Amino acid sequence: METPEIVKNDPFLAPFSTDFLRWKEKLKVKEAEILDRKSLVDFASGHLFFGLFRTDSGWIIREWAPNATDIYLTGSFNDWHERSDFRFKNIGNGCWELYLDANRINHGDLYALSVYWNGGQGKRIPAWTRRAVQDDHTKIFNAQVWAPEVDYNWQNSGFVRQAEAPIIYEAHIGMSGEEPRVHTYNEFRTDILPRIKSAGYNTVQFMAIPEHPYYGSFGYHVSSFFAASSRFGTPEELKHLIDEAHGMGISVIMDIVHSHAVKNVVEGLGSYDGTRYQFFHDGARGEHPAWDSYCFNYNKNEVLHFLLSNIRFWLEEYKFDGFRFDGVTSMLYFDHGLGKAFTSYADYFTPNIDDDAIVYFKLANQLIHHLNPHSLSIAEDMSGLPGLAAPLETGGLGFDYRMSMGVPDYWIKLIKDQKDEDWNVGQIFHELTSHRADEKVVSYAESHDQAMVGDKTIIFRLLDKEMYFSMRKDQPNLTVDRGIALHKMIRLATLSCAGGAYLNFMGNEFGHPEWIDFPREGNGWSYQHARRIWSIAENPELRFHWLLDFDRDMINLVKNERLLEESHIEWITDNQSDQVLAFRRKDLLFIFNFSPYKSFEGYGIQIEPSKFNIILQTDAHAYGGFNRIDDRMTYYAIPEGGLGSTHYLKIYLPARTAIVLKKQPYKSVR
Repeated sequence: METPEIVKNDPFLAPFSTDFLRWKEKLKVKEAEILDRKSLVDFASGHLFFGLFRTDSGWIIREWAPNATDIYLTGSFNDWHERSDFRFKNIGNGCWELYLDANRINHGDLYALSVYWNGGQGKRIPAWTRRAVQDDHTKIFNAQVWAPEVDYNWQNSGFVRQAEAPIIYEAHIGMSGEEPRVHTYNEFRTDILPRIKSAGYNTVQFMAIPEHPYYGSFGYHVSSFFAASSRFGTPEELKHLIDEAHGMGISVIMDIVHSHAVKNVVEGLGSYDGTRYQFFHDGARGEHPAWDSYCFNYNKNEVLHFLLSNIRFWLEEYKFDGFRFDGVTSMLYFDHGLGKAFTSYADYFTPNIDDDAIVYFKLANQLIHHLNPHSLSIAEDMSGLPGLAAPLETGGLGFDYRMSMGVPDYWIKLIKDQKDEDWNVGQIFHELTSHRADEKVVSYAESHDQAMVGDKTIIFRLLDKEMYFSMRKDQPNLTVDRGIALHKMIRLATLSCAGGAYLNFMGNEFGHPEWIDFPREGNGWSYQHARRIWSIAENPELRFHWLLDFDRDMINLVKNERLLEESHIEWITDNQSDQVLAFRRKDLLFIFNFSPYKSFEGYGIQIEPSKFNIILQTDAHAYGGFNRIDDRMTYYAIPEGGLGSTHYLKIYLPARTAIVLKKQPYKSVR
């Protein structure tokens, strides 16, 4: 029997070799079904056929609704009446088509479908529409004819994502500004992009881009999969934003939600042609018990056509540089991974795993990297399924990275449950560096998940009420001193140990106060917590800018040193009695003293004959520290006895401090 390469690389996977072989065979069978001598790119072209298009002679609109018995186009152009001259023709295979003369509809008109099926009728927003808008007063959604006379003129169409580790700035357009309202693509382009560039991040990850009826869903209950949310502006304004990011050398990826869809039937796909099973599984398998949403049927070729076309659409139409796939665990397992611990390999390879989803991921990643070999594909997965972020050719699912979701959970548990003096530095190092050797991860201390209402950001856990009363520089406070010191150390430890990439959520770099809570009935539809208060980070009288300045210098240091491109991290020491951790990556030496009380004079770090200079330290006055370290010195590794004995780098380590040193050219006298 053939042994997949992924199993050869990890002998503990040998008992599950048949699973990898089964998935390979199922992929082969599915490709034979859907391709029929076509390429995968050709198959993923539904958006070029379905939807509304202007032609040389007029307009054409096509939709797929196999259970429909009749479809009418209604809109502002015909007073929303069902008229025979706006009646679709059934052209077979569940496809419906309507031709219209050029003067029948115009750019900006509102429209919808009136769909009939045996026993029912309903208004529907076309599944393939590229624009849907919501009335501010009635809250009703309609599709909108969007066909500007002049296409957007890309200024940086040749942009290629650099072969460097992604340092990701996770962002939400609507809550990116300071005013309590929904902010726009244009505002993000002019106000926030320069901040991201200055902060050193090379990738921005946008949430909530595809249209969603409920703003408070954070964009995870998608209704119109091919429509960029009109809440934030026009398609051209989103393109301008992406174009300008590319001009700054910043890659742009988006959260893509193919794990489920909103249940709404008018603006969503919930009962598009009168059936639930058009896009989704019927029965209990088609409903997500925790998310109140519908689950796609990945075995259905028409669904694969829809989802893969969606991937191609965002890559080509908007020139996104890749995706973070949301809810991957939910897709992988029939029980959605709810309540599962995944403590052994046997927990992954069970009858509970959905082979159809595995095949979909393989197809999706094959398509993404064929369309753009430089693109990013990231899996948001809680299970840790082996092979998820391993190359397709080895038997893996083909993601470039997976989210290291255990890291933020670990930091939360540490802060909540243990006294500072009990923090185990060896365990910290293990948790931050633990991932499969053949897979890369996106490491992060916290994302938007940890900032949502009901949870707490790291800074809020560290400071609590003092965040409100003691953040002025003229208000000495030991709780704030501790919080600021640990906030910097936690981020530096996470980034310096990152398994290939790093992520930060918008505003967390400067310890944005409080939580995220979108407008809803329970808070009086308030935008108070659905915004980012940048002014506090710019106020020289407040401490927030210390965290911002540190994050900027930390990010730029790691990026300029191309630290994350080096996978090897050399452990040096984790002295638990002192709570001192030291490790090396490339030419950089990282030393952390997590002790809340103990400072060490001339602490010895065993190392080869060498010399180092400090290039970053958390105790600098510029970052809100106490300036206890002389970072102008050159530090030499000194022999313990004679020249042939063990060498130690002797350095002063104040309590709650981290130091980064860079190795300098050195000629040993040995």
